[in-house]
Amino acid sequence: MCQLFGISARQPVVLNEYLREFYSHSGRHPHGWGLALMNGEEVHLEKEPVQADQSRYLKERLSVPVKSRTAFAHIRYATIGNVEYRNCHPFMGKDCTGRPWVLIHNGTIFDYPPMHCLVSAQRGDTDSERILLYVLKEMSREALSNGAPDAGRRFRLLDEMVSDMAKGNKLNLLLYDGEYLYMHTNYEGSLQIRQTKDGVAFSTEPLGKGTWNPAPMTTLLGYRDGVVQFVGTNHGHAYEENEEDLKYLYEVFASL
Repeated sequence: MCQLFGISARQPVVLNEYLREFYSHSGRHPHGWGLALMNGEEVHLEKEPVQADQSRYLKERLSVPVKSRTAFAHIRYATIGNVEYRNCHPFMGKDCTGRPWVLIHNGTIFDYPPMHCLVSAQRGDTDSERILLYVLKEMSREALSNGAPDAGRRFRLLDEMVSDMAKGNKLNLLLYDGEYLYMHTNYEGSLQIRQTKDGVAFSTEPLGKGTWNPAPMTTLLGYRDGVVQFVGTNHGHAYEENEEDLKYLYEVFASL
């Protein structure tokens, strides 16, 4: 599995301590690293298809302060998709209104028919990129039908998509839409959350000192400035590993 890190804060936070520890886990997740720094609709992406703790660029990058109010980081363990730049997270795109969307994902979409048509549209070959393309498609469809959706409509649509997509799939994700950070997990023990005076942080594994708690399961949450603004439906579709899915992953990984 990949690892995720994210933060939503009221003011810009220096992230270097978090990031150094997070990227130090890359020996177990050696297939690429990524970083997204987000300020409103301005998004700065950096990523490489190399092991994070072996990256000269990342070492230099972390030698100076890295600050942001909203940020994502990712280290990849490839299960679906080759070890290439185009398959590294975060993924970014814009819907038909020009709104940017940024996604990092940990898990596997074993089967979700509404996304099958998007294989030919993606640049890489990961299921994670297809999740983002599906979000862009549905948000654009809503905008063309009913006008650009406000925050409440965006959240309701995301809640419906995530609740449906989670059935039988491993769906840990962090998503950003230029205003709100959305968090979802349906795999027990695989995403932690820490509330601080500055805001909220998310990580696959606890980082540094302080109290981390398991993130709420099977419920989409929307944050702004480190504070929960939206709480979705508790859809109850927790993912549990099974022999058939493990066999599928083994076969896909063997083909990389």
